[in-house]
Amino acid sequence: MKILRTSLDVLKELKRIADRTNLDHNDEINSVVKKILNEVKDYGDKAVEKYTEKYDGFLPAPMQISEKDLKDAWINLDPNLQSALKNAKERIETFHEKQLPRSFEIKGVDGDLMQRRWLPVKRAGLYIPGGRAAYPSTVLMNVIPAQVAGVKEIVITSPANNKGKISNTVLAAAFLTGVKDVYRIGGAQAIGALAFGTKQIKKVDVISGPGNIFVTTAKRLIFGSTGIDSLAGPSEILIIADNTAKPRQIASDLLAQAEHDPFAAAILLTNSEIRAQEVCSLIDDQLDTHPRKEICVKSIRDWGLIGVLKDLNTCINMSNEFAPEHLEIITADPKKILKKIENAGAIFMGQWTPEAVGDYLAGPNHTLPTSGNARFSGALGVETFMKNSSVIEFNKKSLQKNSSDIINLAISEGLFSHAESVKERLID
Repeated sequence: MKILRTSLDVLKELKRIADRTNLDHNDEINSVVKKILNEVKDYGDKAVEKYTEKYDGFLPAPMQISEKDLKDAWINLDPNLQSALKNAKERIETFHEKQLPRSFEIKGVDGDLMQRRWLPVKRAGLYIPGGRAAYPSTVLMNVIPAQVAGVKEIVITSPANNKGKISNTVLAAAFLTGVKDVYRIGGAQAIGALAFGTKQIKKVDVISGPGNIFVTTAKRLIFGSTGIDSLAGPSEILIIADNTAKPRQIASDLLAQAEHDPFAAAILLTNSEIRAQEVCSLIDDQLDTHPRKEICVKSIRDWGLIGVLKDLNTCINMSNEFAPEHLEIITADPKKILKKIENAGAIFMGQWTPEAVGDYLAGPNHTLPTSGNARFSGALGVETFMKNSSVIEFNKKSLQKNSSDIINLAISEGLFSHAESVKERLID
């Protein structure tokens, strides 16, 4: 794992890491995804089946998972895992129920009335990634905020293996939430089916959930015809640590991120040369017997970084510049550091809060902004599945009182009929 020791070098490397999956730079993927989306739009289920067979190695006929299979997945799940999923579901629901936005109204002194009304979208499509791992936690993190928002129709798509099977834990999590529309398709073709609709899958209003670069590219290309949560890239963690941090904990947390994906980024910023050396050595030791060694090695080699900086304030400044998806603060006084943090998707405080608790059951959503997007966005939440409308009601008195201001503003913009539409109502 590379160690850099100057602010300039660290900053340069952080910028390189943040830009590692810039979608605008990959013309080949854009071209492939556009072709898939166009065919799904034109040919529906036939195109979905074609590309599923091509990329996933099986023909998805039928596409939908039966209710019996969903129930069997839950019944046959290990009781300890059932208990864990129930605990996670309860904690995630409790947190997201607090997010529910409230409609409000303002009454003017002359009888005018302004309102803001929040309503859920009618239908949401949730993409649950597969491939290298199964993600029942992602089922909970996407379904629950949609349900809290009040979405009536929820559909899940998830890629299956070459035998057409989706992980039982994913199916069990879907059963636990009560979602019955689950389809064994993934990739850009699944995003196309959700965005445009097919005979088997109705068009949705919003698509949420992370995926690989093909899924993310597809979400970017269909945005506008369908809403999306975000353009989430490969996962990343940045740890700010001082000499009080335990090196084994840091090494484990960095590898916990690296094992996700070869493009995952694991970063440590510290003011301790000793800790930097210890962590680097421990990562090498832990990799020797790691069950996902190949993925971790590529991630650490290509996108891993240890920055040894002069003080914690410099570490904080670098972190704010990078705007990490996950930020761990393992220092003598994490709360002091927290006051200076401006950009981060989720922040994990102290040695007893590894990022894994947020991934699974702390309560806040684990679908977070990546690649610097935490500078202007936050976690997936209840509002992702809602929209708001303004309601405006003036009476004669309130229009008369404000008419001259409206007319003057309209004339200043050169919009004659805007002004006339007010004047017309003032004629007795």
